[in-house]
Amino acid sequence: MAKQIQAVSACRPQIILGQRATMSDLVDFIARSTGLNESSIRQVLLELRDATLFFNLRGQAVQLEGLGTYTPSIEVDGTIGIGHRADTYLKNRLNASGAFKGEIQNRENIGKTTAELVALWNADHPADPVA
Repeated sequence: MAKQIQAVSACRPQIILGQRATMSDLVDFIARSTGLNESSIRQVLLELRDATLFFNLRGQAVQLEGLGTYTPSIEVDGTIGIGHRADTYLKNRLNASGAFKGEIQNRENIGKTTAELVALWNADHPADPVA
């Protein structure tokens, strides 16, 4: 018998990720958009990384307008990490009607409830229904 999480994971809408954009891709894109030279853009991006680390190492969150907030965190074992909370600008633009151009697997299941996703699983897998 299948578990509910297995059924939901298989049937829910999922973004099919394309190839990851690299630092070079980002630098090229910004250079084309701004006319700035690539080495200056790369240097600024690396300085932004280092500045974020500098403030996080001092226990300060860093808010980058339009991008999000980077906040230091700590685990029970003492491991220091960093969390990123995306800016609402990014979230709103991603969710603007017709803006997303990527591929979505199981697009037809957008808005379905857990119960509906389980019912789809059960219909497609009669020998392995959700317990």
